Formats: sequence, C-alpha cells, structure tokens
Amino acid sequence: MAAGVPAVAIPPAFGLHAVAPGKGFKVAAGEGRFHGHIQLKGVNANVLDVKVSGKDTAGALAIFEQTSLSPKRGTPLHLHHSQDEIFTVLEGEYYFQVGDQKFQLKSGECIFLPRKVPHAWTQVSERGKMYVTLQPAGKLEEFFVALAALTHEPTPAEMAQLFAAHEMKIVGPPLAVD
Repeated sequence: MAAGVPAVAIPPAFGLHAVAPGKGFKVAAGEGRFHGHIQLKGVNANVLDVKVSGKDTAGALAIFEQTSLSPKRGTPLHLHHSQDEIFTVLEGEYYFQVGDQKFQLKSGECIFLPRKVPHAWTQVSERGKMYVTLQPAGKLEEFFVALAALTHEPTPAEMAQLFAAHEMKIVGPPLAVD
C-alpha cells in the first residue's frame, strides 16, 4: 500500500467466488451483502451497503446502496481509470459534474459517468439515497472498506493515496453547491 496510508486488513471474502455458479441471492432492504453498513470517512459521512459485490460477478459488476447523510458534501473531482459508473437517485436531490457538463438529479433519475472522464457529485438535499453501479467492479468496494476502517479523518494527501491505490485519481476539488 502507498506510504502514509494506514494498512487495512481485507477480509478473505474479497475472493471472487462468493456465490455458487448458477445460484441467485437476495439482499433484504436496509442490509448489505458483505461488511454490514459501511460508514465512510473523508469524502462524506454516508453509509454504504453492498447489494451485489464484485466477488459475486467475478469482477464484472458491483452495486451499492448509498444512504446520504452529508448535505452539501460529496466527492472530489476524480476519475476511474477502468470503470463506468451509473447513479440512480432513489430519494433526495444531488448535483453532478461529468467532464464540463453539470446536472441536477432528483428521485427517479439516473446518470452515466464514463471511465476516464472526471466527475464529482454533491448531496443537495438534507438526506438522500442512491444506487451506485460500477462496471466492471474494480476496487471501489475495497476503497469503501478502507475508508471505513480509518480511525481518523484522512488528510488530503491520504485521500489522494487511497484513491490511487484503488484505481482512481483525484483531479480537482469537490463540487460546490450554492
């Protein structure tokens, strides 16, 4: 791991064979398939639940449910080297930037964020909820687990190192909301 970033023990469940071939599974409302509720630090204080893990799909896809508890906060402008992202807003309102385009999203709307294109989002409403789909899964699940395992709020340098260690790059500040 990068110098200065705390080592995080990755549970054995990160192997890519969690579901028997040909078997489906159900994840109940309000629950995560792995890791319990993942409480983030750094970019925001939101809670993530893994609905479909990359280990369920041999790395092809991951789906997270994000409960947003951080009004006026979001992600820094960043990019994913190898993953496309799709956000579907279930509750609340968000502001997104994709390249030089800006979008306001509300419940029922979705947005596609292509790989290698800088993007950011900020929570506009007091509370919100989104599904986040990554294709392929990449290392975002591990990134969320690493953030949650920190015992302190990460510095900007630590955040840059964590992003880089998980196949992402910070390229600008968070998206401001008026």
